[in-house]
Formats: sequence, C-alpha cells, structure tokens
Amino acid sequence: MSRVLSAVAWPYANGPRHIGHVAGFGVPSDVFSRWARMAGHDVLMVSGTDEHGTPILVQAEKEGVSPRELVDRNNRLIVEDLAALGLSYDLFTRTTTRNHYAVVQEVFRTVHRNGYMVEQTTMGAISPSTGRTLPDRYIEGTCPICGYDGARGDQCDNCGNQLDPIDLKNPRSRINGEVPRFVESQHFFLDLPALAEALGEWLRGREASGAWRPNVLKFSLNLLDDVRPRAMTRDIDWGIPVPLLGWQEDPTKRLYVWFDAVVGYLSASVEWARRAGHPEAWRAWWNDPAARSCYFMGKDNITFHSQIWPAELLGYDGRGARGGEPGVYDALNLPTEVVSSEFLTMEGGKFSSSRGVVIYVRDVLSRYQPDALRYFIAVAGPENQDTDFTWEQFRRRTNDELVSTWGNLVNRTASLIARNVGSVPEAGQLSDADHEVLRVVRGAFATVGDLIGSHRQKQGVAEAMRAAGEANRYLSEQAPWKLKESDPQRMRTVLHVAAQAVTDLNTLLSPFLPHSSQAVHEALGGTGTFQPMPQVREVEDLDGGPGYPVITGDYSAPPPWASRPVLPGTPVPPPSPVFRKLDESVVEEELARLRGEA
Repeated sequence: MSRVLSAVAWPYANGPRHIGHVAGFGVPSDVFSRWARMAGHDVLMVSGTDEHGTPILVQAEKEGVSPRELVDRNNRLIVEDLAALGLSYDLFTRTTTRNHYAVVQEVFRTVHRNGYMVEQTTMGAISPSTGRTLPDRYIEGTCPICGYDGARGDQCDNCGNQLDPIDLKNPRSRINGEVPRFVESQHFFLDLPALAEALGEWLRGREASGAWRPNVLKFSLNLLDDVRPRAMTRDIDWGIPVPLLGWQEDPTKRLYVWFDAVVGYLSASVEWARRAGHPEAWRAWWNDPAARSCYFMGKDNITFHSQIWPAELLGYDGRGARGGEPGVYDALNLPTEVVSSEFLTMEGGKFSSSRGVVIYVRDVLSRYQPDALRYFIAVAGPENQDTDFTWEQFRRRTNDELVSTWGNLVNRTASLIARNVGSVPEAGQLSDADHEVLRVVRGAFATVGDLIGSHRQKQGVAEAMRAAGEANRYLSEQAPWKLKESDPQRMRTVLHVAAQAVTDLNTLLSPFLPHSSQAVHEALGGTGTFQPMPQVREVEDLDGGPGYPVITGDYSAPPPWASRPVLPGTPVPPPSPVFRKLDESVVEEELARLRGEA
C-alpha cells in the first residue's frame, strides 16, 4: 500500500462555484481519490476555501458587508455544494483558520531565513478610484513579448511568459476598466532565480517520469525561460500578517493570497491530523519521499502549482542556490504530478458570473441527479482540451448513456431476477458466451484502473461503459425471458452471469457515479454502504477562532477494486429506475434561464 496525497485546488470564496470550476478540480480529484482508496492506497484528500485577497474586498464592498461576513457565507455555500456533489474530502477547510495562519507564517519565516525572500522596492498597481492595491491577476493588457491583448499582470497565457503589471501595454483594471496608477512600495519577493536550477532539475525529472500531461509540462518548462523574483506580499489589510518584526505590526501589509493559498495543502493536512487525534500523522504524506502527491486544478493555476509552490517548498527545504535548512516541518515533498484540466465553456461562451453566463453547481443539483453532472464531466469534460457544455449534450449523454445503457442493464437484470426467480440464482454450466462477457467485464478492472491512475478518466469511463454495452448485448442475445419454460436452468445461469456483470460494473463505475452505485448495490439485494460519502460537520477552530463547517468522512471501507462474486440466494426486489430520463423540454427551459426568461 502506498500513500497518496490528493491535493485539490482551493475554490475562491467570492461567490458560489459554477460547473466549470468543479469540472477542473472537483470531479477529477474525487474519481481519482475514490479509485485509489479502492485499489488499496492510503489517500489523504484535502482542500478548502481560499478567502483572502483584493477580490474578496471588492466583492464585500459591492455587497455592503465585511470581508469576514462574505467569506463565512460563501464558505458554507461552497461546502454544501461540494458535499452534495459527493466529493470525498478527508478535510475541506478554509484559509481563515488560526491553524492555517500559523502554518503559512512558519513556511514564510523559514523561506526568509534560508535567504529566498528578498526585500525590494517595486512599482505596485493602485486603483485611482479606491486607492486600493490591484492584484496582478486583476490587470489586463497587451503582452510586451507576443502582443497578445488578453495578457494578465502576472503572466501571458498565450506565450507563457511571466510578467509584471507595469510591463503590460495599455493596462486596465478587470474590476472597472480604469487605467491603474503605479506607485513605489516595499515588498518581499520570492527569489525564483536563486531557486531556478533546483526548480529546473525537478521539472526535468517530472519530464523523464512521463507522468505529466504534455500541456502542463510544456507550459511549466516554458516558465523557466524567464524566471524573475516574484512579489509575495501586498499592500492590503485583508490577509495573513507578514511574520517579521517591523512588518507584522503594519496593518497595510499582508502576505500575497497566492503564497498563502498553496500552503493550504500543507495546513489542511496538519489540521486533519490534529482533528484525528494524531498531530504528526500528516508527515506520512509530506516527509516520506515514497509518498505520491497529485495536485488537481484548472489550467489557469498551473503557474502556482508547477513553479511558485514548488519554489516555496524548495526554499523551505533549503535546496536552492543559497542552501539552508528545513524548518519545524522537516523536508517537504514536492508535487509528484500536477493534473491540470483545460476550460469548460458553456453553450459556446466562456463562463462568466458577472455576465450571467453561468450554471451554478447548486442550481444543477437542485434539478438533476448529481451523478448525471458527474458523468458528463467524466465523459465529456475538459481533461486535455477545452470542452463546451451544452444542455442538449447533457440531455443526450444522460438519456443515451446513463439511462439507456447502464440504467437499462441494471433495471433489466434486476427485473428479470425478481420476476422469474426472486433471488440471485445459482449458475449451471457456463457457455462460451457466458465466459466471454465475464472476461470482458473482469478485464476492465485492469484497463480502467490504469487509465484512472494515469489521469485519463475520459478513456476510463468510456471503457467501463463499453463493458456495460457488452453486458447489455449479452443479455439481449441470450434472451433469458424466452427460456423460463423451455430451459429454466439455462435461464438461471444467464441471470446469474448478468447479476455478476452488473455487480462488477457497479464497482467499476462507482468512482464516477458514487451516488447511484448505492441504488445499484441495493437493486441486486446489497445491504450496507457501498461507496462512503462525505459529510458536512460543524467544528470549532482548533486554536480558538470562530467555528466553521468542514467536509470530512470515513472512507476506510470502500469496495475493493476487484471482481466480487455474487451470492446466490440473495433476495432481489422489484427495482426502481436508477436514473431519470430527461425530456426534450429541459433544453429549452435551461436556455430560457440563461436568457433570463425563467
């Protein structure tokens, strides 16, 4: 058994999440984590809401509430939505806990002590209308290198080069379109040039491993071409204080939200261990070089996970050009894999909450089954290229695949057994057709497992559904309903084989479809919990701060990733449909909502 850290991107707490967000970080991380647990790995899946930074201040001011009120409300919304989607976090927490503050400050102090935080005077962007600092990512303009007009103040997504806001041609604020004013300010910078050699060596090692998606690796290696120090503090009063004398007393200086947020993977692991009553348990995932860590996010966050966070870790470990020693957390593991998805667009347009081009997770789950959304993301999501979500495709995938292929197989099998036998029948002599369908289904465990383990989930779910199609074909060709009078023993054998196929297919599909896997389990007489599900719990801050909700759960007893023999004699009741078929009217109703007509 190996240990696997499933480090899931932290959703920003400036509002509820839309389905484009969970397509990038949510469902892929959960499918992988569920499979890894089933395959016998010791998984720690952590994340939380990212709650600092200027965008929170901007949104709070817009709504006339305090930043804390805003993040408290949105944290709860996000927690409820992600739990309802079935995301099996060991701990989903937040960045406003005192535990998180302490861990972030320890990382900063050690990186600084090792010489990789350097103080510099910089030209910071200020909003002329508010006097507030504008984050790099909230400034857009023309890239001075490639001429791309949509470059951000921290990087150009077109050519991959790191930028500073003042470098942009025709800079403008994404908040209100005004031209920023640049003023001198003193800040700490992460000295990326002093860490570049170690960073490059690590990235080239990832290239040699062959485990990274090509788009992520290419983008990450391109970042090495223009490495420069990067500001890690900001002129802002909402965030984590800079833990150095002369700085921590200054109410206008805080750590950069992106320094703080990525440390969350470590702080959430520490919090999980403390809450479990074993305060040092997190070390098994962070200090043991044999542990594997997979970071899940959308492609706009690659920079922070393949450059900034690894550089912070290298600086903490003292593995840059200036040397140094690790702090109290000892030498920390760098990411094994950065699993980045592309963008999910909607009806041909980019998701935008401000323009109303959005489908919130909560709204989808209020009208449709969670596994219908999970299935669409798994089979048609933005794994390695931008993908468009359309309501017509959602309806078709649900009806033609979930309902007609998988749901139909489950319903036919359970109905035939309930009506003709009443319980899982004994098998007689197996025919070549029986052996073949069982071979196809059982063979899918290795194939689908390898695909999920290498983050090719679209192929994985397609292989599982292909096996379901073979089982459907087997049932149609064997036609057990014709054999009740002429050959009842053969009928019972066919139904036994069908029950075995459905049972194994349910295991194969359960990482993708954990909610409905329980219904399928019960349809063939199963009892108890099949796939463990997350829970929302109210907790107190471990160090005396305000309480908050977390997502957690006991995932210690998932079904094993292997064929499990059905038990003859298990009662099988008349089934109910597992999936709901969607009427054609659904498409127009949803498009009307997008147009503001409903």
